[in-house]
Amino acid sequence: MWQRFTRVFRSMFGWMIASAEDPELILEQNVRDLNDQVPKMNESIAMVKANVTLLEKENQKYKNDQLELTSKIKAAIQAGRDDIATTYATQLQTCKSALMRNEQQLSAARQAFDKSMQVKAAFMKEKDRKTNEAMQALRDARRSKWQSKVADAMESFQVAGIDQTHDEMLQKIQEQTAVNEARMDMALSNVDTQGMKIEEDAEKIRAQEMLKQFKSEMGMDAPAADVGGDKTLGKKVGVS
Repeated sequence: MWQRFTRVFRSMFGWMIASAEDPELILEQNVRDLNDQVPKMNESIAMVKANVTLLEKENQKYKNDQLELTSKIKAAIQAGRDDIATTYATQLQTCKSALMRNEQQLSAARQAFDKSMQVKAAFMKEKDRKTNEAMQALRDARRSKWQSKVADAMESFQVAGIDQTHDEMLQKIQEQTAVNEARMDMALSNVDTQGMKIEEDAEKIRAQEMLKQFKSEMGMDAPAADVGGDKTLGKKVGVS
């Protein structure tokens, strides 16, 4: 019974959460979260590196102490002071033990630092890959929204009847144009075009006659009869 109740509860709130989710906003937030993890990771790596540096300094100090105690032991032995040499030998033994532990810790710290750098390199590579995927998905989402707006606009044109109105107006204009052309043809058919042509030819003839009259008065007309007479005479002579 409890499992059924929890399943119903999860299905109800899961549906509400799913409907409220915006993939673009979630991807953008994921990219910001990935970028925010880089400073935290750098801080952790810096702490590991600082531990390595500290252990290296301690390691060098133990080595210096070891050299100093060794020289003191040799000096005490040369002076015949075995009691002092014994005390320095005890301190040297403690220093060697500390140096051995420090070297082990230093080796572990160096390995931790190297591994943290490898983890950072892998994280940065994965971050870049996910960031590029997210940016590409966001560009696709914006392009899809623009295409959706264009599709909605085209659908609204069709729904509003613009296409039908456009076709109707074109049809009316074509019909009106055809009617006007028919009226023009009928008007031209009623005009006496033959009489107009005759009158135009008569005007041309009168103009030519007037031109001949001016040429005759000015003595510019060539006698056509002489030319014709010479041709006729030539033919007669040839026949004779």
